[in-house]
Amino acid sequence: QVQLVESGGGLVQAGGSLRLSCAASGRTVGGYSMGWFRQAPGKERAFVAAFTWSGGSTDYANSVKGRFTISGDNAKNTVYLQMNSLKPEDTAVYYCNSVGWYGAGWSPIGSWGQGTQVTVSS
Repeated sequence: QVQLVESGGGLVQAGGSLRLSCAASGRTVGGYSMGWFRQAPGKERAFVAAFTWSGGSTDYANSVKGRFTISGDNAKNTVYLQMNSLKPEDTAVYYCNSVGWYGAGWSPIGSWGQGTQVTVSS
């Protein structure tokens, strides 16, 4: 079973940038689509972005399109989330997971890691 460790979160001012990393161990994630989700205080966990290794296709929630970029490094078994032009409403704990498309959207498949906190001050 794959273990996922998220890192790279922190405190940043509005308009700033952060790069999150999701390092996988236990098995390669190269054969799976990978995604980022986030959970803000008092809210449900929500989809942010997905990346498919085959072809490198990506998908984003409308709220982050044009600001966030998801990518992967197969050799490092790591998925990244580059976040630019951050807003206070991006404040949340960010999680990665392997994902699948089941017609209505991207759904997580594996176990969750501990997440990484992103706080954007106004």
